[in-house]
Amino acid sequence: MADTWILLRGLTREARHWGDFPNLLEQALPGSRVHPIDSPGNGRLCHEVSPTSVAAMMERARTALRNRGYAPPYNLLSLSLGSMIATAWAATYPHEVARSVLMNTSLRPYCPTHWRLRPRNLPALLWRLALGNDVAMERTILRLTSSTADAGVLPLWVDMRRQCPVSRRNALRQLLAAARYQVAAGPPLVPTLLLSGAQDQLVDPRCSVRIAEAWGVPLRTHPNAGHDLPLDDGRWVAAQIAAWIAGC
Repeated sequence: MADTWILLRGLTREARHWGDFPNLLEQALPGSRVHPIDSPGNGRLCHEVSPTSVAAMMERARTALRNRGYAPPYNLLSLSLGSMIATAWAATYPHEVARSVLMNTSLRPYCPTHWRLRPRNLPALLWRLALGNDVAMERTILRLTSSTADAGVLPLWVDMRRQCPVSRRNALRQLLAAARYQVAAGPPLVPTLLLSGAQDQLVDPRCSVRIAEAWGVPLRTHPNAGHDLPLDDGRWVAAQIAAWIAGC
């Protein structure tokens, strides 16, 4: 049976923000099937109300997969807020998760608040959100999440926002869910790999270091990538996952 990989994005992002990365992952893991999914309030689900808890987001993801006919166990690959969902999933239903790869995440109690979202970035994000300017908002997000992205990414992201707009209410609800989430004590019950970008301008890379040390799990750090690792170097991400699986 082919391995099923479920891809979980972060705050206000949708399945299409993975770009061509799903294809890169399938090439690196022959026989695997990769399925990016949207969280309520984002992408195809932009008209739904975002939950204000990570646990509820996780339950919605489980229900969506069951409705699509995808049966566990799943391999979870996640970024930022998506990694909180993956962490909650592995802790609550470990029999449903074969392995988990967490990218540039931050978790209480391991990471202090000023590491989880760099304070200097919050005013810019809230101001852009208040203005409601699609181009300005996506330009700010791209600046904070990528260190190497091609300029052609911006118009694609603006089009995505205009096609599937994330409401201010849902953006704030997702931010609240991320801020409130606290991981259960102890290391994960499933094989786990952490990936981080050393040039992350949104979340301090020391968050991944702290989590890896607390859990005793491997951490691989890209020296030049930012927060959006699959955008900045998707081939590197896919190669790290393939090498980790081969060595397990």
